[in-house]
Amino acid sequence: MPQSETVGSDMRTAIRIMQMDCPTEEALIRKKFSRMPHVRSMDFNLMQRILTVVHAPEALDSILAALRSLDFTPELANAAPDTAPTAAPHTPPKPWWPLALAGAAAAGSEAAGWLGAPGWLPAALAILAILSCGLTTYRKGWLAIRNGNLNINALMSIAVTGALILRQWPEAAMVMVLFTIAELIEAKSLDRARNAIQGLMQLTPEEASVQQPDGGWRSTELKAIAPGAVVRVKPGERVALDGEIVAGRSTVNQAPITGESLPVDKAVGDAVFAGTINQTGSFDYRVSAAASNTTLARIIHAVEEAQATKAPTQRFVDQFARVYTPIVFAVALAVAIVPPLLFGGSWQAWIYKALVMLVIACPCALVISTPVTIVSGLAAAARKGILIKGGAYLEQGRKLTRLALDKTGTITHGKPVQTEFEILAEVDAGRCRTLAASLAGRSDHPVSMALAAAAKADGVTSLTVGAFEALTGRGVRGEIDGLSYWLGNHRLVEELGRCSASLEARLDALERQGRTVVMLVDGERVLALFAVADTVKESSRAAIAELQHLGVKTAMLTGDNPHTAAAIAQQVGVDEARGNQLPEDKLNAIAQWSKEHATVGMVGDGINDAPALARADIGFAMGAMGTDTAIETADVALMDDDLRKIPSFIRLSKATHSVLVQNITLALGIKSVFLVLTVIGLGTMWMAVFADVGASLLVVANGLRLLRK
Repeated sequence: MPQSETVGSDMRTAIRIMQMDCPTEEALIRKKFSRMPHVRSMDFNLMQRILTVVHAPEALDSILAALRSLDFTPELANAAPDTAPTAAPHTPPKPWWPLALAGAAAAGSEAAGWLGAPGWLPAALAILAILSCGLTTYRKGWLAIRNGNLNINALMSIAVTGALILRQWPEAAMVMVLFTIAELIEAKSLDRARNAIQGLMQLTPEEASVQQPDGGWRSTELKAIAPGAVVRVKPGERVALDGEIVAGRSTVNQAPITGESLPVDKAVGDAVFAGTINQTGSFDYRVSAAASNTTLARIIHAVEEAQATKAPTQRFVDQFARVYTPIVFAVALAVAIVPPLLFGGSWQAWIYKALVMLVIACPCALVISTPVTIVSGLAAAARKGILIKGGAYLEQGRKLTRLALDKTGTITHGKPVQTEFEILAEVDAGRCRTLAASLAGRSDHPVSMALAAAAKADGVTSLTVGAFEALTGRGVRGEIDGLSYWLGNHRLVEELGRCSASLEARLDALERQGRTVVMLVDGERVLALFAVADTVKESSRAAIAELQHLGVKTAMLTGDNPHTAAAIAQQVGVDEARGNQLPEDKLNAIAQWSKEHATVGMVGDGINDAPALARADIGFAMGAMGTDTAIETADVALMDDDLRKIPSFIRLSKATHSVLVQNITLALGIKSVFLVLTVIGLGTMWMAVFADVGASLLVVANGLRLLRK
């Protein structure tokens, strides 16, 4: 079944429920499923209206039947791996006239009461208003009560029914109308938060112009375009799929994916990505990934998964809400019974107060405030090219006190060039360059690539290398013409026992100039040295300054020699620099800082620095656009190579935390005020409705402010 996947002996099934808007429905489903022994666990993504259930294989039909018994319409969400992400289907709009009729009838009931009309008239108008807009609330309320759940619909149904019994006709009608209107506005507000993510899905066109076997071009749906096809992009069009340019040139606006402000020049051989916008030129590109596996598709998938992962604040609020409603309901029951029985109070007055308290008892505003805020923060980050893999990391970012950074490709451009070549033994210079180029050509390390590029530019040919071996953090080894050769750094030369005082002095002089030096070594001696230099990104200097302003200490951990590390660190203003760092050294540094109770972040390429990235509280992967591993493994993936995104992430984390605190304070504060007003006799049902749905609207609107960050 494409909508399900196997989890051990059980199945995990994703079910879309379009009626599942807020914690009210979640609590109802949890209560129902808690009685079903074949249901192992449940995960709710209210923003995407997706319920994920782990269950026994034979239980799916009974699960769907249970959802239908709660008046839901379950749909198996398409989780097929070969399908591109699609926006959730929209529910058809409800007709407006019943609510308008209800509003007019409620207003008429209120006016009839003020004008002293016969008692039957305000009663009839009130009942008409409730029948016009309140039947859905009553139906949901009855389902909730029948399943032992006191949600807002159940509480509202009880309160309005009680008001009718107490002959509070105008108030009962107006409360139901106001509640229905507020529910409608709240649903629209939540849809805006959902659309923040679904907007990403609309960045690609539905079709693209594909080259046919006869050389012609035909418009084809994206899902029918396979990797290897050639697609043409005209000026002003969006790129439909990931690929590599094979003809033409242009500039491409990559802001939808990376947040870069300036377009990027693209020519033959350059990569292009789905969702980016072609500017003035035209080009053809060869598709490298199907629609379901583009960089944009992986971003959407990652953000959706992040929404489903509850942040610490959200988990706390959910636990608090489970005890809040029963406590308030018990208090309301006591308010209705105790004063009349023990103190001779008026039954009608105290029952009315209890009904008002019931309306206030629902924790919807409190519970919905956290997911809306977190999703808004995740969406705001994604728009800036910062892919955050969960609300926990978004919350934790504000606590960062120390940040470790790799050097090559993170602080520097990662494209060093060869600056020096010196012979250190009585050997042929051409032979040395040939040997070095042969070994360097087998490595993807930036220093090796610099040597290989320089050799190619000078016409140096390469030889066949046998028994090639990469020596992590030190260099490479291989056999050429039956002899062993090494190409590596200072540490490797020391391990091989080939160092000398004169060599140490020369290395020291070059390293103090910020050069990275590698040496060619045979079985007996060091044959030659090669020095390369990398350039610092301007954005790195600005990023380090911003981080220090935010109170984050920075440290550079690099495999380069300490002198080069110190020179680069001085250029960018890093607080601490450590050279000759193997992957395990970087891991130990992160572990040491964590033991000192620091919240530690690590910035790397997501592959070579994997142990340190995994050990850090937050791992940042640089330049993740188009990189499967970085997007899938990093806690936070920066879609381009701009370190300034990390201060942006920290500021967004601080803003998100601030909004979460504001929302929790608003939700609890408003309800507390109205509970007190009700107990002292000043609260009315109108106030209760405004306290409940008004607070919900306030926290949703406040959370949506993050989309503008």
